[in-house]
Amino acid sequence: QVQLVESGGGMAQAGGSLRLSCVASGRTFSRYAMGWFRQAPGKEREFVAGISWSALTTLYADSVKGRFTISRDNAKDTVYLQMNSLKPEDAAVYYCAVRILELPSTGRYDYNYWGQGTQVTVSS
Repeated sequence: QVQLVESGGGMAQAGGSLRLSCVASGRTFSRYAMGWFRQAPGKEREFVAGISWSALTTLYADSVKGRFTISRDNAKDTVYLQMNSLKPEDAAVYYCAVRILELPSTGRYDYNYWGQGTQVTVSS
C-alpha cells in the first residue's frame, strides 16, 4: 500500500508561481516513476508532467512546456512541480501519481497509485 499526499496548492495571480509537493509513504516499489495530472470541472483528467526514477527523463504536456518543471528527491520520497507563468486555464485539482516502472508515461491508466489532489486557483 502506497500513500501519496499533495501539498502546496492555493491561489495565485495570472503570471504568478506555485510549487506543489507530493510525498510518498508506505510500501513503495523500487525505481518507480512519478507524474502529475490535473482535472478541471467538467473536463477529463489530463497529463501534466512525468519524471523517471533517475530524473534523467522528463515528460511535459505541450500546454505547460517551458512554464512548469518537475523534479524529485528520492531520499525524501518526494516529487515537486514548479509552476511559473500561471494562466487561468491552469486552474484545476492537481494529482500526483506513482507508476511502478522506471520510466514515466503520459497515460493516466499507466499509473498505479494516486493522491487525493490539491486545488490550484488562478485569478485573472
